[in-house]
Amino acid sequence: MTNLVVSIRHPHQATAPDDAHAAVSELYDRQWRGLVRLAVLVIDDRQTAEDIVQEAFAQLYRRWPLKDSDKALGYLRTIVLNASRSTLRRRKVARLYTPPHQAPQDSAENAAVLGEQRLEVQRALQTLPTRPREVLVLRYYLDLPFDEIAQILGISASTARSTASRGLTALTKQLKEAR
Repeated sequence: MTNLVVSIRHPHQATAPDDAHAAVSELYDRQWRGLVRLAVLVIDDRQTAEDIVQEAFAQLYRRWPLKDSDKALGYLRTIVLNASRSTLRRRKVARLYTPPHQAPQDSAENAAVLGEQRLEVQRALQTLPTRPREVLVLRYYLDLPFDEIAQILGISASTARSTASRGLTALTKQLKEAR
């Protein structure tokens, strides 16, 4: 006697879980080795191939019964091939990815010294007159070219260069005096 269960998701009748378990288990026993071979030939990695086949059987079990149970093997082969292709695509993307360069991490001591030096420079910068301070900030903190600095400040490029030079000289003098 077969038990019939009505599925909420699918309007057609579904077989009882025992029937699904028996049918998928029988298919697993007969076809597992061949499906693993198929996946290995596509992706050349037995462990991943076994994982793919296992997932394919889990998907089949969740979808059981198929409208045409005779096509279960074809359904499994399709899942295995698609999953193998997806695995190959992910591997290709992973090989092409180059992580961004990360500078070596400084010790806490170095970070503290660097932080202190930056504060020193900022304090010395605050002692400069407005125009040289603006030119130095635009040039060395924002890496802007002198032409763009000149345009922003409404001065000529040569004035921006000479102001930067005088500002650096004054800044260097301030920092030497602070040490």
